[in-house]
Amino acid sequence: MNKSVGFVEHLRQILTSWGLYDENSISPFAVWKFLDALDNKDAFINGFIYTLEVSILALLIATIFGTIGGVMATSRFKIIRAYTRIYVELFQNVPLVIQIFFLFYALPVLGIRLDIFTIGVLGVGAYHGAYVSEVVRSGILAVPRGQFEASASQGFTYIQQMRYIIVPQTIRIILPPMTNQMVNLIKNTSVLLIVGGAELMHSADSYAADYGNYAPAYIFAAVLYFIICYPLAYFAKAYENKLKKAHLTR
Repeated sequence: MNKSVGFVEHLRQILTSWGLYDENSISPFAVWKFLDALDNKDAFINGFIYTLEVSILALLIATIFGTIGGVMATSRFKIIRAYTRIYVELFQNVPLVIQIFFLFYALPVLGIRLDIFTIGVLGVGAYHGAYVSEVVRSGILAVPRGQFEASASQGFTYIQQMRYIIVPQTIRIILPPMTNQMVNLIKNTSVLLIVGGAELMHSADSYAADYGNYAPAYIFAAVLYFIICYPLAYFAKAYENKLKKAHLTR
């Protein structure tokens, strides 16, 4: 902490000597406001860590729900496909903010009380699970039909076909859209702001309200979101291009 303050103070002295630091400036982008935000970086770091924790666990939930839903959506049994369709349509067509409100306000009426962290993990996870389900379903349908027929001729059951033959091939196909879903999931954790979640957006909002430095607060939050999301988006694009090149060289 002292090292951080020392760095900020040293930076303040340098900017002052260059004539770039003016504590009397009322501009929302005044340099002193950004340095003040750096002095209070712990609030942003705590929100950053909280966002990562929620995102990782929500992604786990989304992957489990989505994989099960995607496999069920390709079942030969109509009733199983119908159950999956209900889940997908319900969660995709109801805004995430309403789903979070339901978990936060409606469940206590039913005698079920969850902390905000758990609400975030379950709410964001179940919401994106519906999208992951569609990604997995599309990936399974993209596997050549001959793979199903060949595995069936070898005596594999449907579950064995999925486990040993189809799903491993599907993973390669769905990796780029799955990565894009990860990016969207991380950004959507910001909805926890409305129920007091301690994620990154809430940290920025609280700092802005306490100190009145709105521009630095939201710019810092944007930078931290970018640090998380850009590498994932870049990887997805690069991997997608690699698959296209491999397909063209066949």
